[in-house]
Amino acid sequence: MVELIVVLILVGILGAIGAARFFDRAGFDAAAFGDQSAAMLRYAQKLAIAQRRKVYVQTSTSGLSLCYASASPCGTADRVPAPSGANSGSSATRAFCTGGGAYDPAWDCEGVPTGATLSLNPGAPGNMYFDGLGRPYLAGDSGDSSFVALTLTIKGDDVTRTVSVAQETGYVF
Repeated sequence: MVELIVVLILVGILGAIGAARFFDRAGFDAAAFGDQSAAMLRYAQKLAIAQRRKVYVQTSTSGLSLCYASASPCGTADRVPAPSGANSGSSATRAFCTGGGAYDPAWDCEGVPTGATLSLNPGAPGNMYFDGLGRPYLAGDSGDSSFVALTLTIKGDDVTRTVSVAQETGYVF
């Protein structure tokens, strides 16, 4: 009988620790946002190649958005539509993906989830674009590319995801 009670107490303690860890979403949200950021950058490059036009990536510590023009904030007509028809619609995305005071669910734009942080490498461009050949440029470049590299670091709980764009090829990894 004593052994049964000890086992039940141990299971209860492990269950309490496991439940607390299970319900803390910051790590899961950070990992998902890291994957989503990499997918958005890859989509921007592929879209630029497919349409043979510039696709701008606007990055900040609050989120990422894709546009066809360099204007920040992105005008309604210049917003790249989300490939699935809608963005995630999370509360952070609703707060970040607004233009003219209204949230746009069809825009390929995502806000950093609560409990996660997004940081850029020192000296990283806030805005960059992919040209029609998929090469990365800084938003202000008109001739040769002065793009060095873009590295996004997403942290949440014990999870850290890094998303990078290579200098010459625009390869996202």
